[in-house]
Amino acid sequence: MVRLIACLGLGAFLGAVVRPTYGDITVFSNAREKILTEIFNGYDGKIPPNYDNDTPVKSSVQFYIIGIDSINEATMDFSMSFFVRQRWVDNRLNYTPTLNMSRLELDTKRMSNVWVPDLYFVNEKKADVHHVTVPNKLMHIYPDGLVVYSMRVTAVFSCTMDLQKYPLDDQKCYIVLESYGYSTETLVMRWHPNPVEKADNLQLPQFELQNITDYICDVTYAGVTYTCLKLELFLHRNLGYYIIQVYIPSFLIVILSWVSFWLNVDSTPARISLGLLTVLTMTTQSQGAKASLPRVSYIKAIDIWMSTCLLFVFAALIEFAYVNVLARVDQRKVNSVTSKLNEAKEDEEEKKQNQESWCFTKLEDKERARMLDKISRAIFPAVFLVFNIIYWLVYVFWEPSPAA
Repeated sequence: MVRLIACLGLGAFLGAVVRPTYGDITVFSNAREKILTEIFNGYDGKIPPNYDNDTPVKSSVQFYIIGIDSINEATMDFSMSFFVRQRWVDNRLNYTPTLNMSRLELDTKRMSNVWVPDLYFVNEKKADVHHVTVPNKLMHIYPDGLVVYSMRVTAVFSCTMDLQKYPLDDQKCYIVLESYGYSTETLVMRWHPNPVEKADNLQLPQFELQNITDYICDVTYAGVTYTCLKLELFLHRNLGYYIIQVYIPSFLIVILSWVSFWLNVDSTPARISLGLLTVLTMTTQSQGAKASLPRVSYIKAIDIWMSTCLLFVFAALIEFAYVNVLARVDQRKVNSVTSKLNEAKEDEEEKKQNQESWCFTKLEDKERARMLDKISRAIFPAVFLVFNIIYWLVYVFWEPSPAA
């Protein structure tokens, strides 16, 4: 009985402690609604702050990059998911905090009543503000009228790429923000002291994001100056994929074409099959490597590599054709001499002289064909090695002039 009374007493005590908490929540909610009603009474969200003072609103902009999803060379654009954070002061939203209220957190319905800067992306192709499961927007109002506004966006931005060194290239892509309708007399946007933040797990499949630079790029249209901000993203392409999928296979195909030089000059089926196989394989790989690239008017590094590899395997096939011609000329000489010997039926001594002459001719032609194969065994690898040295030195250290 004593224990039961003690438990009931404890329960009554806890109930007495909890009830004021819910009461405090109700009081806080009522105070919040009262403040919102007061500050929005007579507030017009269509008119920018400081309109009566003829001073521009100063908005601070910050990006938080969630991920760079894709970079497409064919369409010359990239896709990025990020948060856009803006801060500005609207003195019409000042209020006196109560109950230790540090800020007002607005829902999406209330946000539509507040004036916001008309920021837009100049080089945007397509953009969406996320709405799952609710509109991904945030707005906080502080007692001094400071407004903090954030929204989550996924957008596709155009990026003019210079592919002369592809795939050993670096690219600079931009994000340009401007005010669409307000001149600098009404709105001035500037970067936050920490303009860009990145997610810790930010990774790109083919590129490495090495540096981000912020600029102020105010522009003038028809004599009216508009505020403008720019981000420059410096992207370094990772070469590992292209080494494995492009350079090593084509390198091995060129080496495979040289096997023909070690086959006998009379092995016509084997040598012609090997030559045609390497030429067709090299052509197919060249088309596949360039399928995802735009049809630009200048020559790219991948074009030089593929064309040279195709030239080497084609030259190996031509070398076999020339060696085969020598062998066939030799065979025609044998057939001609044999026919003359049978028709003329010369004496044994003259026949012996003709046979010796035929043997000499045979030896001369065969040696020329074999010698050409031996020379090719050394010349082809040496020239290909020189080409590799020049190719990698040029495209690793050469910096093309920027496009005008």
